[in-house]
Amino acid sequence: QVQLAESGGGLVQAGGSLRLSCAASGTIFSITVMGWYRQAPGKERELVAVATSGGITNYAGSVKGRFTISRDNAKNTVDLQMNSLKPEDTAVYYCNADVRPSPLPNEFRYWGQGTQVTVSS
Repeated sequence: QVQLAESGGGLVQAGGSLRLSCAASGTIFSITVMGWYRQAPGKERELVAVATSGGITNYAGSVKGRFTISRDNAKNTVDLQMNSLKPEDTAVYYCNADVRPSPLPNEFRYWGQGTQVTVSS
């Protein structure tokens, strides 16, 4: 079993910055994809930024140029540096990881409990 521990959420003024961190622990052989999703009030959960174990990244168009995802495969961690924050970024942010527990061809998706990010105007 795998647990995702998130930290770094909070309240910030528009134009400010926050850094979210996520650490995976448990039975892990490898993590194929790791990153962040978010869900704003009244909206569906959406991809924010993800990274593969090979270093390929994918960003939502609304955050590209403002957010940066970074991943440490050896430590099973992923960070999201959020700059120039806007009120529209207000949401619950969820860490996500697709985990292989062994060399066998089995993969499981895990989610963090979520951390609140609130951007005031």
